[in-house]
Amino acid sequence: MAFEIERKFLVKGEFKHLAMSSNYIVQGYLYADENKSVRVRLRGDKGYITIKSSIENSNVTRHEWEYEIPAPQVNEMLRICGSGIIEKTRYIVNHKNLVVEVDEFYGDNEGLVLAEIELAYENQQFEKPDFLGDEVTEDPRYLNSELAIHPYKEWRKA
Repeated sequence: MAFEIERKFLVKGEFKHLAMSSNYIVQGYLYADENKSVRVRLRGDKGYITIKSSIENSNVTRHEWEYEIPAPQVNEMLRICGSGIIEKTRYIVNHKNLVVEVDEFYGDNEGLVLAEIELAYENQQFEKPDFLGDEVTEDPRYLNSELAIHPYKEWRKA
């Protein structure tokens, strides 16, 4: 079984000069509720479908299965995802033997910049890069599946 173990943070400082690479991503959700989601994504010229499911009593670890599929099929699926399409640039920053993925959002989520740190295990200790701000791992508003339904522009003013 595949797992994703990550912690999520707001970004408060400059990070782009540290990035090893970046990719433009477009993604949509074929299904999403508070416990599971089915996502399609275009990253560059490659397509992916991803299934995620929560694990009881954990906001850090989830089941995750991701498969490459043809980009033209992803484009067809994105059309049925409706208006909840997420567009972002993902920057990859290496920091002290960890990979930090920083997402700069566009469209209805413009102004939001989030970082995710993938971990080997749930209680893994790590040193936060200086550009990371408050941790939002436990705040479901910052899940991409939630941002597709309730974009940042709707709730950041509240």
